[in-house]
Amino acid sequence: MSSIFSLMLPVLIGVIFIGYSLGNPRWREYKRDNIRNRPFNKQWRKIIQQRMPYFRQMPADLQLQLKQHIQVFLAEKNFIGCNGVKINDEIKITIAAQACLLLLNRKTDYYPKLQTILVYPGAFVREQQKQNADGVQFTQKLALTGESWDFGKIVLSWEDTLHGAQLPGDGSNVVIHEFAHQLDQENGKANGAPILGKGQSYKCWSEVFSTQFTLLREQAKAGVPSLFDYYGATEPAEFFAVASEVFFEQSKQFCSEYPILYQQLKQYYKVDPVCW
Repeated sequence: MSSIFSLMLPVLIGVIFIGYSLGNPRWREYKRDNIRNRPFNKQWRKIIQQRMPYFRQMPADLQLQLKQHIQVFLAEKNFIGCNGVKINDEIKITIAAQACLLLLNRKTDYYPKLQTILVYPGAFVREQQKQNADGVQFTQKLALTGESWDFGKIVLSWEDTLHGAQLPGDGSNVVIHEFAHQLDQENGKANGAPILGKGQSYKCWSEVFSTQFTLLREQAKAGVPSLFDYYGATEPAEFFAVASEVFFEQSKQFCSEYPILYQQLKQYYKVDPVCW
């Protein structure tokens, strides 16, 4: 009997493992449905209205979606305060509301790689190893307002997060920028080509984005003013993140000046901020 059990044990373990693997996504979605169906905290709504001005302009169905996404986001992500920052509802809701703006109207797994959001009071310093033309190594200190890592973390400046939320028409939003990177990183290293939805062509996406990226690089080199921040000219991943900021914050001007690029982002994000 013991020998038969020994032979069957690996099979039983395999069956249990397969059952868990298949059932886990369903269980996760079941839990998410329960969270989405909970009443939305009234104080959280006040924070959204105060810290996210264009929330009031959004259609009612998108407002509801956003609140439901926020509930799931807060249940699944960890917030850590750095350099004296004490995490509270204002910080969590302000960040979650802007992050979930990128998830509306489409199936989402809520930034599956992301586990932790680190919040600093202001711009933070990161050291980077560089090499000059002579091959000499040196350390460069960079002051950053945000950073997205592909191994489960996002770093944000609270000061710049507030600034980006309070000025929705300036085309600059560090939360949208860094969470666009998270979307880009879902299929590997950020390269400006996130996972596209049904009906979208990677060939068309690449052609449109490459054309506009090249144009921005030329504008940056010549000092010609652009709707997009020159930082977007550093690499395709940054251009996608910068374009996402402008898409949500300066949609009418974006649509007017770059209609083809706007359509690509409209198809990707499944919303049209021009109509808000």
